[in-house]
Amino acid sequence: MKVNKKSVLAISALIAGGALVLSGCASGGGDNGGDNGGDNADTTPITVWVDIERKPALEPISEQFTEETGIEVKLVTKDFATVDQDFISQVPTGKGPDVIVSPHDKLGAYYAAGVVAPLELGDVADGFSEASLAAVTYDGKVYGVPYSVENVALVRNADLVAEPATTYDEVIANGQAAGTEYPFLVGLSPEQGDPYHLYPFQTSFGSQVFAQNADGSYDASQLVLGDEAGQEFADWLGTQGAAGAGVFNANIDGDKAREFFIAGQSPYYLTGPWNIPAISEAGINYAIDPLPSAGGQEAKPFVGVNAFFLSSKSTNALAATNYIVNYLSTEEAQLSLFEVGGRPPALISAYEKAAADDPDVEAFGKIGQTGAPMPAIPEMGSVWSDWGNAELQIIKGEGGEPAEIWTTAANNVQASIDG
Repeated sequence: MKVNKKSVLAISALIAGGALVLSGCASGGGDNGGDNGGDNADTTPITVWVDIERKPALEPISEQFTEETGIEVKLVTKDFATVDQDFISQVPTGKGPDVIVSPHDKLGAYYAAGVVAPLELGDVADGFSEASLAAVTYDGKVYGVPYSVENVALVRNADLVAEPATTYDEVIANGQAAGTEYPFLVGLSPEQGDPYHLYPFQTSFGSQVFAQNADGSYDASQLVLGDEAGQEFADWLGTQGAAGAGVFNANIDGDKAREFFIAGQSPYYLTGPWNIPAISEAGINYAIDPLPSAGGQEAKPFVGVNAFFLSSKSTNALAATNYIVNYLSTEEAQLSLFEVGGRPPALISAYEKAAADDPDVEAFGKIGQTGAPMPAIPEMGSVWSDWGNAELQIIKGEGGEPAEIWTTAANNVQASIDG
């Protein structure tokens, strides 16, 4: 077991000073996770809520933890369609787990409900990618240990276009030269658009949703969606929709986009790793390229991070923290989770090993390392609908000038946030 010695010493020192590695959640967070000073503190079992896919990967890690600490780890399989609501409702009653596996974009809701406690990672943090750590940071504190990163990239049919492009204009020119029905494909929702998939193009114009703090976390008080950069993106988007080049088609959803790409009807497909197995099984000679810039700046996709979080009501917070920080952050653990999940590891050394054997992991992971973490703040719940509807209107060529549609949507989002 490769345990980070410095982090163990840091934990021990904090405990000796009476501070523990946990502190109370500030302004909306919960308490520090329970009393660890009793006689049974060292042997109280810890419970981990995990999905059925990742449970096999955690079993040997948990067994090793038990062997080395004498503390049992109970792995409880949960339905991850509703696990976040269950976690929020059960933790205050004392019926929740000590640790939960969860996507990072649930963190804002967990924080607001006071059901998670911050972690002190020490020098363990140095091993993780910047984007993954930013994803689990909230209000200046780290709340989780990340283990996987997920994002979109540009998939290219190498038999139709031999070399990668760097700009969106080059992509479209190559696609048109290939003579296929579609020069470029991206799946959109006919009802809601798809801000997630289109976000790399938006960021290439310098446009974001919320301003970011120095640590990469988002400032919910600064909605910047409607700024000048956003309006420039909206104007460009209008040139690619029904009123312009027609590259973006609101009638082509995710299933159709995948189907058309597999059928050889386009050399390019903007998608994530979840569609690579189907593309590979179809025998497509594919390559995974960096995302092309439309606005001149780097095209940064949204990054989704999966992580382990500590309950603010843990009955053995010391053991649970040790389990999360020193056992789930190791190369062995991160690679084990990669093997069952197929997503690039958040730990840089584990990613490098996985990438050495899998060019797909290398390509997606390299893009994700500089991506933009999906905002975990609760205010994002007020953003998606107006944002997506504005993009859909612009793509369809309906409702007026793109910049005006965009500005109205941003104003509506701000009004919704303000209540």
